[in-house]
Amino acid sequence: MILSDKRILQEIEKGNIKILPFRRENLGSNSYDVHLGKWLAVYNDAILDARKHNTISYIEIPDEGIILEPNRFYLGVTEEYTETHAHVPFLEGKSSTGRLGIDIHATAGKGDVGFCGHWTLEISVKQPVRVYKGMPIGQLIYFPVDGDIELKYNEKKNAKYSGQPDKPVESMMWKNKF
Repeated sequence: MILSDKRILQEIEKGNIKILPFRRENLGSNSYDVHLGKWLAVYNDAILDARKHNTISYIEIPDEGIILEPNRFYLGVTEEYTETHAHVPFLEGKSSTGRLGIDIHATAGKGDVGFCGHWTLEISVKQPVRVYKGMPIGQLIYFPVDGDIELKYNEKKNAKYSGQPDKPVESMMWKNKF
């Protein structure tokens, strides 16, 4: 079951969902549209290592936009800061974004109950495409949780991505023990 627009508004009123800034016109019948923030990032090394802290460089998107190239991986960020305290949020691309050949996540479309922060986007493109800060980039949908939560994501000591800033965050795989 997915929350409807009226239910999303009720959950915002209760404090179970927070979206900043919230603009009513971005609320769909069962989703909320999120926008591309002003920062992108690219990894500094051509070869990434899952056991290493792979560093990134930030790129501020100029007003005239920036052209994303195929065979290049970009990290982006949502303009919106979100909190979800009683539901499982999913971030999906908008159909208009997909029709431009833009993928906004490789594998990480699901958030956890208790996620608080800006969403880091895992962006790749099929052909060169110019993108702009503030453009609609995806949509959040919310699923109710069946049962009580023992420990929300933002309460975990090892929550690597809690409180994400308004800049993309690189992979923290290197913090895992393997």
